[in-house]
Amino acid sequence: MNSENPLASWEGPLRSEVGGCFPGERAVFRGLDLHTSLHDADWLDLYLFGITGRRHTAAQLKVLHAIWVMTSYPDARLWNNRVAALAGSARSTGTLALAAALATSEAAIYGRQIDLAIADFLERAHHQVEAGAELEKVVRDELQRNRSIGGYGRPVARNAADERIAPILDIASRHGLADGKYVRLAFAIEKILLNGRWRMRMNYAALAAALALDIGLSPQECYLYGFPTFLAGMPPCYNEAVQRPQQATLPLRCSTIRYEGPKQRLWKE
Repeated sequence: MNSENPLASWEGPLRSEVGGCFPGERAVFRGLDLHTSLHDADWLDLYLFGITGRRHTAAQLKVLHAIWVMTSYPDARLWNNRVAALAGSARSTGTLALAAALATSEAAIYGRQIDLAIADFLERAHHQVEAGAELEKVVRDELQRNRSIGGYGRPVARNAADERIAPILDIASRHGLADGKYVRLAFAIEKILLNGRWRMRMNYAALAAALALDIGLSPQECYLYGFPTFLAGMPPCYNEAVQRPQQATLPLRCSTIRYEGPKQRLWKE
């Protein structure tokens, strides 16, 4: 490799190990023919194969499907669904509306970035405990560094259990995937947080990440797998907004705003 110009070794035809399209002949997906070897694959099976290079069992796919289903809320008040609804209200195209809504789903505080953060922490915590560390100290150290732990705490329902946890655990139990080491770890962390001064319950992000890690996904794979998690709830919000009069989604009169800034000023020439 040319150390002075690292791009030089990549110059020329694109080289790829993940696949290629040969129009009029075939399409190759990670070494398999898409239209013969993979033609009857479940879509999530194909999606995960693209991310991980591995195929998954029917039980694993059922649980991973359910994780998506359980958080598809068609509520236009939610931050990302609101983008889809407002785009529909402005008569944007559906593709632009959903793309923008999915982009805002990456929010670091309550979106897809949490998947990466909590999966990373669960992995680190597991390795530290395996090396002999006390889990409570691991949790305290993490809180001291970051002031919070992704996947724990839910301001919109601080004292209530997350409504998605019981049904996803039921599905995971029926498929023999509810008692993995990361799921047990996630609940052990919740117990520490509830018994301490933090009083934080586990939310859905922590359990979803733990299930995905137990299935064998890495933190980065958890993050990419989670990309469409909110998608199913977005088209209903967009369609409903399109059916209303233009700009009639979440309109707000200026008179309803409580304004405490400078008084009205007149423009002067």
